[in-house]
Amino acid sequence: MNIFFDCDYTIIAMNGGLRPGVRELFQRLKDDGHTLYIWSGMGISWHEVRKHGLESYITDCFHKPLFDYQRRMKGMGVTVVPDMVIDDYPDIVSALGGVRVKAYLYEKDSDTEMEKIYPIISAFVARNGHSSDTSFFEIPQPLPNLDRV
Repeated sequence: MNIFFDCDYTIIAMNGGLRPGVRELFQRLKDDGHTLYIWSGMGISWHEVRKHGLESYITDCFHKPLFDYQRRMKGMGVTVVPDMVIDDYPDIVSALGGVRVKAYLYEKDSDTEMEKIYPIISAFVARNGHSSDTSFFEIPQPLPNLDRV
């Protein structure tokens, strides 16, 4: 699956710190054969990816649309269809499907939001596109006019 992670307040705090569990989650997802992407409404986030040593997990970074998500992706240079998005912003998760996490504003070692992602994705794959977790939003029909990798 093509899994798109939001950068700001999903995996990175306001001060630039990496959310606990991100590296471990990325490793597990890559080991399972998923393709990981980072996108942000603030622009392309390669700097943050490199700062935290995440390059080996991430296939590409994109600028994330902030509204009219499906239509605006291609115009913003998103060349891959997200099969699932992980984001703190509920609107994009409900529009594209995926998992909503609590915003990670400040570094907090006790944060465990990333721990819930892997079981949801595993259940989604095992149950042919469904998960009973309340943080999961159903994946809509395939998005038009973008290529799948």
